[in-house]
Amino acid sequence: MIPYRDENPTYLTPVVTVGVIGLNILSWVVVQGLGTQEALVQSVCRMGLIPAELLGTAPPGAGAELAHGLRCMVEPGPHYYTVLTSMFMHGGWLHLIGNMVFLWVFGNNIEDAMGHVRFVVFYLTCGIAAAAAQIAIEPSSIVPMVGASGAISGVLGGYLLLYPRVRVHTLIFLGIFVTTVDLPAYVLLGYWIVLQIIGGLPALAGVGAEGGVAFFAHIGGFLAGMLLIRLFARPDYLARRPVHPVQFRRRASWS
Repeated sequence: MIPYRDENPTYLTPVVTVGVIGLNILSWVVVQGLGTQEALVQSVCRMGLIPAELLGTAPPGAGAELAHGLRCMVEPGPHYYTVLTSMFMHGGWLHLIGNMVFLWVFGNNIEDAMGHVRFVVFYLTCGIAAAAAQIAIEPSSIVPMVGASGAISGVLGGYLLLYPRVRVHTLIFLGIFVTTVDLPAYVLLGYWIVLQIIGGLPALAGVGAEGGVAFFAHIGGFLAGMLLIRLFARPDYLARRPVHPVQFRRRASWS
């Protein structure tokens, strides 16, 4: 299921949401060479987050096998900057487009609920929490982590608490057929987080993932967003929104 718009108008111009989307696209074009093989591999290896490299637990000469028989070697570190740079790197066109669609549909409303500066801090904090969750589950992994989905998962967690009943228009693929349906946010996002939990079960069982989806980054970011939303959302901004969040209607004195 792919959301493409929600019935949740905004008050503020979502300059940060648009700016983050722009930075991700710019990184894809300039740093990752539009996904050309050499530029993609170099960007993922140098700017992706490698848990074992960050923790200093990678054995000498360790490296991860990437696509097309390419290998990403772990460099002496730790390189803490990769916690941030990895949020703006992607592994392919579909990875980038999917993340940016989710960020646009849900991010503008979260930015509208807290303001521009708070949203920057919220977004990056959720991304850091997402990285920490994945590192905690797979501390010895030498596979680079890239993508904005951990931080975006925090946006989804915040949205679920603020606007659970807002209708979200969604594309559903049924084999070769495509249809649309509008779902309450709690159905769509609840379904999404259940998929992440199911996908992460092999890691809990001690079966490490050689690449693929960092499910616990999604789970960690989502939980961070749910926990942080009440700290970052501004009651005065919420009160003037066209769509009022159910949970905050009786909290006008909160600050």
